This record gives sequence, C-alpha cells and structure tokens, in this order.
Amino acid sequence: MSLKVAIQGTRASFHEEAAFKYFGEEIETIECDSFKKTCELLKQKKTDYVVMAIENSIAGSLLPNYNLLRDYKFHIVGEVHLNIQQHLMALPGVKLEDIRHIESHPIAIRQCEEYLTELQNVKISEGMDTAACAKKIADNGLKDTAAIAGQLAAKIYGLNILDRRIETNKKNTTRFLILQNDIIEHKNANKASLSFQTGNNVGALANILQCFAEQNINLSKIQSMPVIGKRNEYDFYVDVEWKKQAEFDTAIRKVLKHTINFNIMGEYVKNEKI
Repeated sequence: MSLKVAIQGTRASFHEEAAFKYFGEEIETIECDSFKKTCELLKQKKTDYVVMAIENSIAGSLLPNYNLLRDYKFHIVGEVHLNIQQHLMALPGVKLEDIRHIESHPIAIRQCEEYLTELQNVKISEGMDTAACAKKIADNGLKDTAAIAGQLAAKIYGLNILDRRIETNKKNTTRFLILQNDIIEHKNANKASLSFQTGNNVGALANILQCFAEQNINLSKIQSMPVIGKRNEYDFYVDVEWKKQAEFDTAIRKVLKHTINFNIMGEYVKNEKI
C-alpha cells in the first residue's frame, strides 16, 4: 500500500513536486485547500505525512505555518528544497497574442512581475493555487487565458508552455518540511528544528546563541513569533546544523538552562539538493 501524503493545493502543484522529490512518485497525494486541512488529516491519521512549505528565498517565511507547527506539535522528520520555475501556459494552439487573462497564485504573480509588466492588454488575476489555475483552463477550454505554474502542471493538464522561466529571480527556491505524527530517529541526523522562549533579562537570546557558537553549531535560520495573549513575549524557532553529534548534545544541555518551554521539533538529515 502506497504512502499517503497530504499537500496544500491541487495535483501538479509545487507541493506535489516537493512530495515526489522527497518520497518518489509511488505515493498517493491528498489534495487539501488549506495548510490547516493537511494538519487535520495528519492529526486524524488519515494521512502518513504532510509536506508543508515553510520559507521561500524571495517571499520569506510563511508565518502562519509556524503557528500550525506550534499548535499541532507534529514531528519534523525531513526537509526538501525545490527550485521554483514558473512558466506561462495555455491550451494547445493558443498563441501569446491571443491571451487576454493570466491567472496564478499571488506569490507566483509577484515572482514574475518584470515579465508581466511588459505584456499589454492583459488582465492579471489571482487564484488559489498555481496548478488550480492551469486545471481551470483545461477544464473550461479557456482560449484567451494563460496560467503561471510549474512544468508538471502543463504535463498533467495538457497545456502548452508559451514562455519558460518567466520568474524574475532564477534562484527562487522554497523549503518544505516533512511532518509526521511519530518520531523517526535518523542515525545520520545533522540538522534540527528547535523552539523555545527566553526570559526578559538583558542578553537572554544572546546567551543562548553563544551556547551554540561555543559548540560549533551553525544557526541556519532564526524566526520569532509573538506568544499569543502575552505582551513582549516571543517564541523563537531556530534551525541548527552540526558535524559532530556530541557537540549538538552538549549545546542542547547548555541551552536548556537558559530557555523556557524548550522543544526539539525534529532531528533530521539536512537536504542540500536544489
């Protein structure tokens, strides 16, 4: 029986591409219209994993997803990086000069602003998902409309790519987390996602970061989020990387003395393939 993986978005979305990249294509992806829905399915054990975008190299962190990580307390068991390549696509036979409407996800539209500003007499509209916009064109036979989406969407929905790589920044990558209910121990783990709060004393966060530095632990990301209902209090989400497990273990023991509500959200193998 194939693994069930919940994704936000429609079939052929970038979330599905990320799922295929991590698990291979012999999986069953479950389409969800929101990130919260993916989490609910995992909580109810109706899916084995969730693939969740957490940050984009251009748009930054997806802050609402940090709230979901906090609320659902799933375990992060892996990560995958995907090079986001945006293409303009339409029905076979349709030419660029036939296009009067272009639809895509608002972030995808922003990623392609330079290209889009050069087009004339074209209305740009926001949709729920890149792949969903491609599917809409195919389902409704729209001959005056193009979508901005990934190559997989063109393949799945039988669309022709009018222009390739229309994103402004060609080094556009998104990092996705792999979430599961159960802890998976990785013998070769070299990265971890942590969350904690600090005291209000001067230099509280600096003391914690110093504990990592003293043990040669690299901080690859730090994100703060307000603690709901508490003024001037923050949850810190930190990704750390190490070469020696013993140094990581020592750093954690030291950090525990300086933090409140410390949690190891997951230890996993760093993904370096883009």
